[in-house]
Amino acid sequence: MTLLEICVDDAAGLEVAIEGGADRVELCSVLELGGLTPTPGLIALASHANVPVRAMVRPRPGDFVFSESDLQAMLADIASIRAAGLEGVVLGASLPDGRLDLETLGPLVEAASGLKRTLHRAIDLVPDMAEAVEQAIALGFDTILTSGRAHTAPEGVDDIVLAHKVAAGRITIMAGSGLNAATAPLLLERVPLEALHGACAAPAPPASASAARLGFDSPARRATSLVKVTALRTVLDRGGATA
Repeated sequence: MTLLEICVDDAAGLEVAIEGGADRVELCSVLELGGLTPTPGLIALASHANVPVRAMVRPRPGDFVFSESDLQAMLADIASIRAAGLEGVVLGASLPDGRLDLETLGPLVEAASGLKRTLHRAIDLVPDMAEAVEQAIALGFDTILTSGRAHTAPEGVDDIVLAHKVAAGRITIMAGSGLNAATAPLLLERVPLEALHGACAAPAPPASASAARLGFDSPARRATSLVKVTALRTVLDRGGATA
């Protein structure tokens, strides 16, 4: 059966993902910016979840070209995630040309020794997918999250097929971005992935007019949808068939 990972960025999303049938949760903050490191409070809450949880380690929005200060912050985040007892971490780092930054990833992966480790969509910036998959395996990641270097996984299916072929069972290739109950079966027809990743989100209820006026809300904010999580879970339980 294909593992279903749902990414969430708040306590309500965590509850919905589990209720809807997620096998695993990726815990973040501000998903409208691609996901940043979750807050200590949310990490503590997730430590009591009855499914495995991996926490994002990303100290700021933007690209994945990190400074020494960023690296130190990420190392501290990994220590906090370990102390909370979560299953693992989700991280990545890039060179300015998009290649994986092995010098930065090395100490991060070492710091996460004993935890499960997902290489996030920094891999979608690389110029050579096959090379990056081999590098991820050598570094000690157990999972790669990728959209196939495209905006969505259905658009990047050719690269996902390539990554899966290169991985040859040595690392899990998990497709993410643009996946739902309608698109996931089409992807799985092309490549028999062991894991899928989705947000299953809908527009969040608007904040109060006063909060919005003062800039306390983001118009791009979304909320995890129980209906969408359940629908994707149901499709995967049917083996990827839509009916």
